[in-house]
Order: sequence, then C-alpha cells, then structure tokens
Amino acid sequence: MIVFLRVLFASILVAMLAVTVTASLDQGVFEAGSELWPDPWFRATLADAYFGFITIYLWIAYKERSWPARSLWFFLVMGLGNIAIAIYLLIQLFRLRPGDSPSKLLLRAEG
Repeated sequence: MIVFLRVLFASILVAMLAVTVTASLDQGVFEAGSELWPDPWFRATLADAYFGFITIYLWIAYKERSWPARSLWFFLVMGLGNIAIAIYLLIQLFRLRPGDSPSKLLLRAEG
C-alpha cells in the first residue's frame, strides 16, 4: 500500500508540474484570469479546489506540531495547491519505516 501511495503521489507531482509548466509557457496566470473569471464554471472549480486545499491543510496542521511548519505549509498549499500536497505526502510516505501501517501516515506522531 505504501509503495502504491508513493507512486501515486509522485505521479501526481510530475503531472501537476508538467501541466503547470505547459500552461505557464502558453499564457501567464494573471493574463488568463481576466478571460476566465467571468465564467461561472471557472469560479466554481476554483472554489472547489481551494476548499479542498483548506481541508487537506487542516490535516497537515494536525500532523505538524510547530507553528512555523504549519504556516509554511499553509502558504505552500495555498500557493502551489496539489504540487505542495503531493510533496507533503511524499515526505510523509518516505518517513515511514518498512512495516509501518498506512494509519501511521494519517495520524500525528506521539511524543
């Protein structure tokens, strides 16, 4: 299960970096925003993404014990979205020891 999750989040990271770089080379995000904002589906998709980012960030804030780490991850998740989320999960997955349960990924380390 852990290997599957590592491959999954590494794939998500690579895919997000590829689509982000491709889109950025085609058109700047601020340039595109003026054309996209009037579309209600764009606004709905953007709201959906950021509500998801906030949801995942709450889990990250639970896992992280220090306010500097929580603050850093908040800005990374809100600024980079799924790129930061994939990086966070890969860090957590590679910290697991062989034989650790996937539940250890989800829960805060004691101590």
